[in-house]
Amino acid sequence: MLTLNRLVPSLKVLLALAFAFLLVLQFLSLPGDIADDVRRAPEAAHVLWPLLVAEELWVLCFQAVIVCTWRLLTMVKADRIFSEAAFRWVNGIVAAFAVAWLALAALAAYLTAIIYFTPELRDPGTPLALFGVVLLGAVFVLVMLVLRALLRQATALRSDLEAVI
Repeated sequence: MLTLNRLVPSLKVLLALAFAFLLVLQFLSLPGDIADDVRRAPEAAHVLWPLLVAEELWVLCFQAVIVCTWRLLTMVKADRIFSEAAFRWVNGIVAAFAVAWLALAALAAYLTAIIYFTPELRDPGTPLALFGVVLLGAVFVLVMLVLRALLRQATALRSDLEAVI
């Protein structure tokens, strides 16, 4: 059976690899890919540069989530997850997802406007798909808020239980 003694270090290794992967994306892959696309299709630069900004912001948000998750895993290992100190890291995760969602919503609105005002691009499927992704992102952010509230309740119950014992 898997225990915290095995799971936490394994997850930390995977988080470190994911963070390294995101650094490569952030500084090498994404900028180089977009710059190459702009060189090949300069008429699409008005779409590609905002896309790069959004992608870089998403990578930064995921890096913040990794750092916060790392800190929470350290608290789990030390059996301090049900403490007020954990809320700073949980709030960091919620804030990162909220910022990523706002960037997604802004990019979707921008792309929808471009599609709407460009007759040869008009296709109701693309804005509909963008709306669906934004909707799913909002659901995810709200689920994170519910999980934060559950952690707050569990922390209060644990402190009440410790006071009784």
